[in-house]
Amino acid sequence: MSELRLYENPRTFLLICSTLFFQGCGLLCHSHCGSRHPANANSHGHGNVRVEVLVESDSSWDGEKLPAYPTEAPQITVKKVTIPPYAQLKWHLHPSINAGYMISGEIVVTAEDGQERVVKAGEGLIEIVNTWHYGRNDGDVPAEIVVVYSGVKDRPLGYSKANSSPTLPQHPHIQAFKILEVGV
Repeated sequence: MSELRLYENPRTFLLICSTLFFQGCGLLCHSHCGSRHPANANSHGHGNVRVEVLVESDSSWDGEKLPAYPTEAPQITVKKVTIPPYAQLKWHLHPSINAGYMISGEIVVTAEDGQERVVKAGEGLIEIVNTWHYGRNDGDVPAEIVVVYSGVKDRPLGYSKANSSPTLPQHPHIQAFKILEVGV
């Protein structure tokens, strides 16, 4: 009998992990936010299971096509990032494909070319790859986002620009803004 080794085929491994994660996000969204467009599923005697696709694309939020998956040994990382009210991340980029689910709050993601995307609680986001960007929380409550990275073992998930911070936005609480160094 042959042994199944998912890590020998990185694309299959990443596909399975991503599918399981996003199915879990769909269930989490349903339990916390209600369902907007549920797909009917067989209940198998365990109640009605609903799955909602939050985001699905071959492009990131700025419209750029996603890069091919790496051929090296994959490493999936799931992080929960909490951005305090009136706080902002430093400029950073991700060398690997990643996607997130906004649990609570709201963030504004700004790319180096000035494009912006607002992400609200209950929404999914396919992040930009190899492009400098930052996120900020303009709200009064912490912004919580779960991010899944399809990375490569022993390779960083992100890089920060040395000694650089985004220009703070014009905001009524501008004095309260904090620039954060977060391992994203």
